[in-house]
Amino acid sequence: MRFPMPPTPFAAFVAVLLLCGLAAVAPVSHLRAQETAGFVSTIEDLPLMPGLIEEEGGMVFDSAPGRIVEAFATGWVSEGTVRAFYDETLPQLGWRPLGASTFRRENEILMVEFPGGPGAAPPLTVGFRLMPAAN
Repeated sequence: MRFPMPPTPFAAFVAVLLLCGLAAVAPVSHLRAQETAGFVSTIEDLPLMPGLIEEEGGMVFDSAPGRIVEAFATGWVSEGTVRAFYDETLPQLGWRPLGASTFRRENEILMVEFPGGPGAAPPLTVGFRLMPAAN
């Protein structure tokens, strides 16, 4: 009778994680986003929520009244979680809420938008739009 080889330490570790329900089921991009979360590159003082990955190709335009910036990020997160994160975080950075996902700081307006609309297929796309405030 032949006995199976004992599992390698890594295989045993993965098996324990799977049996305990601790294995990550999120896409690899989600895990990478958590490791690299920091700030939106085109809006240097805007935190990028953990779980989001900034997309390349944001737009920055400097004008006489102020800067206009548009950036996008995606992630396997819910719209409610994103709204809650920015509703809690942005006031700590001096942004005053004006309405649903719209904030003002000094002479700038920041909008956190969801271009896919309600019920969009995952991953969620989050848009950040910064523009001069109309005094």
